[in-house]
Amino acid sequence: MTTPLNIAAFPQARLSRLRQQDWLRDLIQEHHVQVHDLIWSIIVRDTSLPATINTMPGLIRYTVEELPKVITDAHNLGIKAIALFTAIPFAQKCNQAKLILDDQSLLYQAIRTIKAACPDMGVISDVALDPFTAHGQDCLISDGRVQNDATLAVLAQAAVLQAKSGADIIAPSDMMDGRVKVIRSALDEHGYINTAIAAYSAKYASSFYSPYRDAVNTNACLGRADKKTYQMNPGNGREAEHEVMADLAEGSDIIIIKPGLSYLDIVKRISQLTPAPVISFQVSGEYSMLKFAAANGALNYEQALMEQLISFKRAGARAVITYAALDAAQIMRSQQ
Repeated sequence: MTTPLNIAAFPQARLSRLRQQDWLRDLIQEHHVQVHDLIWSIIVRDTSLPATINTMPGLIRYTVEELPKVITDAHNLGIKAIALFTAIPFAQKCNQAKLILDDQSLLYQAIRTIKAACPDMGVISDVALDPFTAHGQDCLISDGRVQNDATLAVLAQAAVLQAKSGADIIAPSDMMDGRVKVIRSALDEHGYINTAIAAYSAKYASSFYSPYRDAVNTNACLGRADKKTYQMNPGNGREAEHEVMADLAEGSDIIIIKPGLSYLDIVKRISQLTPAPVISFQVSGEYSMLKFAAANGALNYEQALMEQLISFKRAGARAVITYAALDAAQIMRSQQ
């Protein structure tokens, strides 16, 4: 004998009703990742350095000569902007980071080459000293101490050179106090009033940067030192609001939060604090974790990548900087 159903005991609202078909799930999806949300983090290398790096599987570091093709291919995939970083050999580094002020050096060659090959590709150029210093720090050091104000003068000169070479957005990632104001003033003084600034306003002293430091050849320079005296403490959230508001007051147009996945709460908090665009950075360690896990059968790389990217958007990021931009763009194209 069948027991009669007690209708009153069953829910009238069954949220799973709207999950039964692919088309319906797509119809009511709240957040989406599109190709134009992706900023490709690309590393340009000196020809004396290898193309690949063990700690970032799948990463290719390109020479200047290889840039026209890869940038054009990326643009054809729908990528509209790149975040540019450079890797040079130790012999070219010094404690004063002199190469960042040489407009014939690798960084400036790369910017000019990219803009010549693909004028519509947006170039977001990193402004920090760490790829160029023999000690691996983002700043000038004297007697073991960060020289904040002396570093600002170098950053301002480099920002102007980058804008002159064709960079569309200057991205100071050094976390020196007052650098946005100094860079904005220098750009305006030299006529680059329309060159935007995307400040790494909340950049945390994170262990997730280690593969990147291999990729740009700074890990050996840094050694056992750290950057805790100028990058943010991972335990602090409200301090990020202070940093962001200071940078906006000094003239930053865009806010970058770095790293990404472990700091989604910061992305959410800042996106609710200000209408200024917020960008999240899926950093090298976050990229490498996916690659190593997938290589060992722990997860599906494509599915996990897209899940991470949607989490950045859900948290409030307008765009995501990622080493996996080409992978994600190809995944999205295959799903069309």
